Amino acid sequence: MTISFRTGVMPLAVAALLSTPALAEGSKLDEVLARGHLVLGTGSTNAPWHFKSADDKLQGFDVDMGHIIAKALFGDPEKIEYVNQSSDARIPNITTDKVDITCQFMTVTGERAQQVAFTIPYYREGVGLMLKADGKYADYATLKAAGSPVTISVLQNVYAEAMVHAALPEATVDQYDSVDLIYQALESGRADAVATDQSSLAWYMTQNPGRYKDAGYGWNPQTYACAVKRGDQDWLNFVNTALHEAMTGVEFDFYAKSFKTWFGKDLTPPQIGFPVEFK
Repeated sequence: MTISFRTGVMPLAVAALLSTPALAEGSKLDEVLARGHLVLGTGSTNAPWHFKSADDKLQGFDVDMGHIIAKALFGDPEKIEYVNQSSDARIPNITTDKVDITCQFMTVTGERAQQVAFTIPYYREGVGLMLKADGKYADYATLKAAGSPVTISVLQNVYAEAMVHAALPEATVDQYDSVDLIYQALESGRADAVATDQSSLAWYMTQNPGRYKDAGYGWNPQTYACAVKRGDQDWLNFVNTALHEAMTGVEFDFYAKSFKTWFGKDLTPPQIGFPVEFK
């Protein structure tokens, strides 16, 4: 039987076919499941995020995010192949498929979000102040009230002085060219407080219990998230689900234990009942 089309008229069945989106290519999720392990891009030199233990095992909070995702994938948190990468390789390794995902204390920015797809946040970083436990000043309020006699040690950076003065406008700022030196300045009394990332301070205090304290003030917030290749919503949704349930659901105990290990802080369990995300 011959079917003829009148000009400007298209049979409904043909129209439906032409309007149906082409089937998407296989998701990274299917690829990873078929392979049998996750390929995680991260670093190896920045405690408490990603660093080697005494027995050469990669560890840290970023690494634990990989464990969470691997467990969600395979029921086994150890099914991970690590790609040790520098900070400037974090995005290229995603876009070229060298890694499935990067978890490497990566700050979310609009510029980066044009190149990769960010997951939900797993940590919020900021600048903090650390004091000696038996030092002259009790907390942030007393530091600020003291004014110019206060000296703050900070890692050398073009923005260091402005960063400190955003919180302590009158303080004296001493810049050092290594992290070890900013802590030594506090220990020796040359500085009254250290200003650096709050995660670094939390880790340092965890490693030196009872000797130091948090001044109780943070500023310059930035979001840390993992990153995946753009255009694969199934993979992004899966990773988001794994991270979300680690922070709010069935895997909370693992996330909370990791947080305690690396930052020395106990997390309050998610409230039962109405989902906190929608309050």
